[in-house]
Parts: sequence; C-alpha cells; structure tokens
Amino acid sequence: MNRDVAIDVRQLTLMYGSNLIQSDLNFQVRRGDVFVIMGGSGCGKSTLLKHMVGLYQPAAGEILFDGHSYFTASSAQQSAMRQRWGVTYQGGALFSDKTLAENVAMPLEEYTTLNRRDIADMVRYKLALVGLAGFEHFYPAQISGGMCKRAGLARAIALDPDILFFDEPSAGLDPLSARRLDDLILQLGHSTGATVVIVTHELASIFAIGSNGVFLDATTKTQLATGSPQHMLDHCEHARVKEFLTRGE
Repeated sequence: MNRDVAIDVRQLTLMYGSNLIQSDLNFQVRRGDVFVIMGGSGCGKSTLLKHMVGLYQPAAGEILFDGHSYFTASSAQQSAMRQRWGVTYQGGALFSDKTLAENVAMPLEEYTTLNRRDIADMVRYKLALVGLAGFEHFYPAQISGGMCKRAGLARAIALDPDILFFDEPSAGLDPLSARRLDDLILQLGHSTGATVVIVTHELASIFAIGSNGVFLDATTKTQLATGSPQHMLDHCEHARVKEFLTRGE
C-alpha cells in the first residue's frame, strides 16, 4: 500500500439502473491534494462524489481508502471511515430549524463523548475558523448564501476529518464570495492537513485551488485526463478537455 495515496479508484463503473454514467475510471488522490472532479454538465461529477462518500455502490470496480474498500467493510468499519470524512453539499444542506451552533454541534454530539460545555467551545472555534464568530445563534434563513456555505464547512470540519468532500461549493455565489470560499478551502486544507476532493465547473476555482484532478466526459462516458489542471491544459490532446479548460478561447 502506498501511504501517499489517500483514495485509490480502480476500474470504477457508475450506473443508475441500466443507464451507464461513467466507466473504467482509474485515478489516485494523494494525501494533501486538492483534487478536482471536473467536466461538462451531465458527465457524472456529483454522481462520482456520491459514490466516493458511500451513498451509492459502484456497478463495478472499487474505491479504496488507505487501501481498504468502504463497500466490503463491516458496518462498524464503515462508520469509523465516515467519521474521518467531512462532506458539504450544494447550498450547505443546513437544517433550517436549527441554529448554526446546533448544526455544527450535531456530529460532535453523535460521535464524541464531549460534554455540553466542551461541545459549545468547539462549535464556537469551528465557526470562528470559517469567519462566523458571533453568528452561533443565527438560523440559516437569517444569513446569506455564502455564509450558509461557510457554516456547512464548519460542520464538515467539526470532527477534524482527514478528507473533505465538496459538491459545487461556489455555485450561486458572486465572484468575490466564490474567491473567498476558495481561499478558505485552501487555508483549511493547509492548516488541518486534510485532503480535499471537490466537484466544480468553475474555471477560476479549478485553476486557483486544484493540485490534481480527473476530467470526466459525458460523450465517451469515461475519463479523458488526469493530473493538475495546468498539466491537463498544457499536455492533454483531447479537444474537449482543452475546450473546457479554456472555455473555447
């Protein structure tokens, strides 16, 4: 087992019923990467992410975490693996009837033995890390979309995960807010040592934060390139990859 590899995807096939989404996916996410899953609309980026976090089982192939398959693991082993992951979905996926503090506290209450005071201290710390100090008692409807995404990130890092998964984190944000969120993701990755896997079609984000990645193609239903975004741009001969990374310029 290569200890530098956090996630190893081998011969992966993704299907919805009889509908083939992607096949023959092979790539590795190195420890400390900001790994970008990229490609045009409908290519299966979010579907791949959902398989990687265990929501869907692959039709074929395997996804290994530190050399171990999530889907062949026992329920107890799967639970232990999930506790090492932080996941944020589009929009933040916060519970609207709970305050930001209550949202962030949920994984701490479920998976730790911390007392209420220690949980409250940890929640304040995590919200401060994402720039939301003082907003503990606000509800999602009382803050902006960008702030909701940051609160979702605070919840994702509550358990100090080894791997952070993001699904279109900057979708719907203005360019300045999107850039601030990119900077925050990079900062948290560097400060915590977490590996980051991110789905995005935002070109600015791809080049700003991506150190490695895979390009999925909706037409051939497989990957066309792997490597850093700049490496793909400079060396990949597939026209669709070039067009995506330059937006036809």
